[in-house]
Amino acid sequence: MRVVVQRSLQAQCTVDGKITGKIEKGFVLLVGFTEGDNEETIAWMVRKILFLRVFDDENGVMNRNILDIQGEILSISQFTLYADTKKGNRPSYIRALNGEQANILYEKFNQLLSESVPVKTGIFGSDMQITFTNQGPVTILLER
Repeated sequence: MRVVVQRSLQAQCTVDGKITGKIEKGFVLLVGFTEGDNEETIAWMVRKILFLRVFDDENGVMNRNILDIQGEILSISQFTLYADTKKGNRPSYIRALNGEQANILYEKFNQLLSESVPVKTGIFGSDMQITFTNQGPVTILLER
């Protein structure tokens, strides 16, 4: 499982001209799955995201997590996180988990996150337009 975590001041996902998810301060997550990912992988990743201290405290030090700031999450499925570009110029996505299995894990991931923070999403497998303001910028790749 790979997740790109981006600290955001605001973000939204649009599909076919309609907003499917919109947040204020929090995280934009780009989420990808591979073979072998399971509920244990998801639980580990959720804990890591919830307690990742990348928000400023009163002294301007990145010492707060998303729970501390009462932030929100925009979670976006992204199979292209498993693109392999070693050969040629056209990426291979063979390491990305198939859509049906990935969607099941993605739904479980979002459900577990939503037990602690508000979570908005795009639409799995759709052509999505994501707009956001990356604060910092702070962008972190998490992998398990």
